[in-house]
Parts: sequence; C-alpha cells; structure tokens
Amino acid sequence: MTSVVIVNSGVCNLDSIRRAIEECGGKPNVTDDPRQVEAADRIILPGVGSFAAAMQAMNEKGLVAGLRNLLAKRQLPFLGICLGMQLMATRSHEFGVTEGLDLIPGEIVALKSTQSGERIPHMGWNETFAKPQSPLWQNLPDGTDFYFVHSYCFDCAPENVLATCPSYGSFTAAVQRDHLMGVQFHPEKSQKAGFQLLRNFLAI
Repeated sequence: MTSVVIVNSGVCNLDSIRRAIEECGGKPNVTDDPRQVEAADRIILPGVGSFAAAMQAMNEKGLVAGLRNLLAKRQLPFLGICLGMQLMATRSHEFGVTEGLDLIPGEIVALKSTQSGERIPHMGWNETFAKPQSPLWQNLPDGTDFYFVHSYCFDCAPENVLATCPSYGSFTAAVQRDHLMGVQFHPEKSQKAGFQLLRNFLAI
C-alpha cells in the first residue's frame, strides 16, 4: 500500500482527500509536522481559501522551509490541489503580493471572464486537455471534466503547463515540473475521473 503524507496547511477540509486516497488504495497520513513530511514517500498539498493565510500558517509551522528543502534534495512525487497548486508558484497577487513556495516559477493572477456566462468564482464542472502521455492523465481522455472552485489561476511558462481548460480565455488546469505536479480542480470531488487521477499519482 502506497504511503502518502497529506500536508495540513491549516486552510482546508482534509477529510475528503484523506478518504479519497484510502479508496484509491493509498495509506494517508495527515500532518502539519515537518519531521513527518520529511519521511514521506509521496506528498499531497491540498488547500482552499486565502493564499496569504495558507503561507502564513505553513511558515509558522516550519512547513515552507521544510518542503522547499525536502523537494530540492529528493525526487518525491508531489501533488498540489486547488490552492495547494497555487502555493507552488513564485508569488500570488491575491489581495496584494505574497511570496509562495516557488516550486514552479510563475504567478497567481485573477481569473477573468472572456465571454457572457463566465462567472467569478469559476465553480462547477469543466473540461480539461492535457499533454499527451502524461503519467498523471493515464486513462483520462481529452475533454475529461473535473470539478473547479477558484477565482485565481496559475500563470507560468508553457513548458510547465500540464493541462488547460478552454474557458475564461484558456487557463492552466494543471502544472508539472519533473516530480512536482499540481491541479487547479478538486480530484477528490470529481468522482470517477478524479479518483483515476489520484490512482495515477499513487502509481508514479
């Protein structure tokens, strides 16, 4: 059984992602202890809400420095979910400028409507299109729908964009840089497709 550390950033409901990992065959360990994170085989960083509040909470617990150091020296599979993906960026422009984990170069910027009917926040099911042969997207065809809830998006270099959503002028739905991955949507709330993505992550 694959062991997964789920980082408690202090700004998320952890029960749904913990149960999802269990149902996908993983063994989750939810913690905010940097020493337990250091011993991880795989790491998931979930999150909802404020970028600044999450960074402050993780800094206070020593998780920011711990994650940066750990992921720089070990090629651990890492998955950021929703706000957790945004925290991987260099900085965020949500209510001022806040420095992020800087795991993948880029900035978090406001999502903008480009046509009638596109409401902010973006909430609900929407399709995604990933780069071919991505391990995280195995058995997930083009156009697969996932469940989104967000008002900001990740602006990064094209080589680090793993998947896009064509709405809102096309935004980054997933990022990847080597062993570091992130998804803007909630796989734990995305039913069959979301659980397939989590099983793919556990198999990496």
